[in-house]
Amino acid sequence: MTRDVRFAGPEAKLRDVARAMASLDIGLLPVADDNRLVGMITDRDIAVRGVASGMGPDTPVKDVMSTDVKYCFEDEEVASVLDNMGDIQVRRLPVLNREKRLVGIVSLGDLATNGDATNAGRALGGISKPGGEHSQTAH
Repeated sequence: MTRDVRFAGPEAKLRDVARAMASLDIGLLPVADDNRLVGMITDRDIAVRGVASGMGPDTPVKDVMSTDVKYCFEDEEVASVLDNMGDIQVRRLPVLNREKRLVGIVSLGDLATNGDATNAGRALGGISKPGGEHSQTAH
């Protein structure tokens, strides 16, 4: 899990978030408002929901971010987190403590290399299915 997590604010501009992603070599940022996790924005959100829809670099993050944030808790079993990732078709999850404060981000790669490779493969199979809740084209 990555513990040093940067945030974007909902009013931040897509240009600034894209620059932060480029400089940090990441593709996802949590969106926080008053220290509360309110969404997630990915490089794909910027490209598909933003640019492809005609939005410009000054568009606020809140206009393209995902607001239905899925997460796991830091004390959950790895196998359970992997099963959940496969079921909801995501490769990364915010990690919260039991007070619902963000403590990190975990990726499928983190869990595959430091956890349970068999369950990680099964999760990848679920994640790779077409469509799903987080499809950019689903309505």
